[in-house]
Amino acid sequence: MRVLGVDPGLTRCGVGVVDGTAGRPLRMAAVGVVRTPAEEDTARRLVLVERGIEAWLDEHQPEVVAVERVFSQHNVRTVMGTAQASAVAMLCAARRGLPVALHTPSEVKAAVTGNGRADKAQVGSMVVRLLRLDAMPKPADAADALALAICHIWRAPAQQRLQRAYTAARRPPSPSSPKGGTPS
Repeated sequence: MRVLGVDPGLTRCGVGVVDGTAGRPLRMAAVGVVRTPAEEDTARRLVLVERGIEAWLDEHQPEVVAVERVFSQHNVRTVMGTAQASAVAMLCAARRGLPVALHTPSEVKAAVTGNGRADKAQVGSMVVRLLRLDAMPKPADAADALALAICHIWRAPAQQRLQRAYTAARRPPSPSSPKGGTPS
């Protein structure tokens, strides 16, 4: 599976592509950051984020896009820019028919380090180890994007099994199956 991880941000939007499957060694295909100038207006910056993500999608052809789920922070202005960049990433993926997976920061930390409250240094260190890199990608947004992709690769099989079970449980019984009770 090839996953594009996106750590959304309006100034720096981390992007990272990881290849692999759960239980097998993972491989980093690419890592980087889509940057926008702080002096530009928000609408123009969102266009630049879109162009950057589209370029990554064109070049790396992921099967899934994993985006960090935005949660409420203290600084409303910061969370708005993050949410807008997140929406751009989801839109770019949806336009291509790619599945989008959202993962919370604590899910990513728990998947990568085993501790949902790990700090950025711990996450970065584990990204280096798991992908067998020589150094931690800089800035931290890039390492976080790789962590998102790793998280998705490891969590996707369990999430798919849960979704299939949920769908099966909601399906009405077929006409040939007994409708409750004990067969006579």
